[in-house]
Amino acid sequence: MRLLNRQLNGLAGRVSRHRRRPLAGLLVLLLGLLLTGTVYAAFSPSSATAGAAESDTEQIAKGRQLFLVGCAFCHGQNGEGVRAQRDGNIIGPPLVGVGAAAVDFQVGTGRMPMAQPGAQVKAKAPVYNADEIAALAAYVASLGPGPAIPDAGDYSLEGLSDQEREEAIVRGGQIFLTNCTACHNFEGSGGAMPRGGYAPKIRGVEPRYIYEAMLTGPQSMDVFSNGNLSPDEKRDVIAYLQSLENQPNYGGFGLGGLGPVSEGLAAWLLGIGACVGFAVWIAAHTTRTSKGNVSA
Repeated sequence: MRLLNRQLNGLAGRVSRHRRRPLAGLLVLLLGLLLTGTVYAAFSPSSATAGAAESDTEQIAKGRQLFLVGCAFCHGQNGEGVRAQRDGNIIGPPLVGVGAAAVDFQVGTGRMPMAQPGAQVKAKAPVYNADEIAALAAYVASLGPGPAIPDAGDYSLEGLSDQEREEAIVRGGQIFLTNCTACHNFEGSGGAMPRGGYAPKIRGVEPRYIYEAMLTGPQSMDVFSNGNLSPDEKRDVIAYLQSLENQPNYGGFGLGGLGPVSEGLAAWLLGIGACVGFAVWIAAHTTRTSKGNVSA
């Protein structure tokens, strides 16, 4: 027993001596740093997330600067909207809660900034580039929750089989003919609306903008939120419109695809007009012949 105690005491003494050596101190320091780094990595946000947050902040700040220069005159410095002082009419509607999708549609299609006031804002070449549009959308989205810019997977048929694609086109056609033809025509060629407005042509339009238009309801268009039309149903409508691009016109001249309006006009001018003109010619010729016979 005494011998065991002596051995333990000797071992403890050797350990104590090693602890006092510089190498032992360095080893303890390295172990401490390793433990601290492990704990920090486990509980702190990743550098990628922090970098993304910083990038979002910078993008919003850039968007605000662009907004103050090009949009605040009509929509207010904080997107609260502006009314005329005399008649109280809205110069620019409030943008709080419209979301990034509305900005991407309006600015991406060149409708905003508005060239001149009117019943209908026409599409034109965009004033801002893609990065500036993204910054403006990020700033407006920061004002209040709203629809986000859709991803390509939201309106693309990638990954579907041929049969599934055909089924999506059929479903989209049924939805479009039920909800959209009253304004946009059965071919998506657009049409006139009351009070100086019109439904624009939506054939050949980029699918993202069609999706955003359904999602946000710009100008006179109704809002088809995801509660009204699911994302898959919106995708199906876009698939139907894209299928019209390659569909042959079996009726001969398309006449702009405007349906009964242009067809009726062509019938009156060409068909009935020709008949009326021929009838007038016959009547005039018969009258001259009768007069000649009487004088003889």
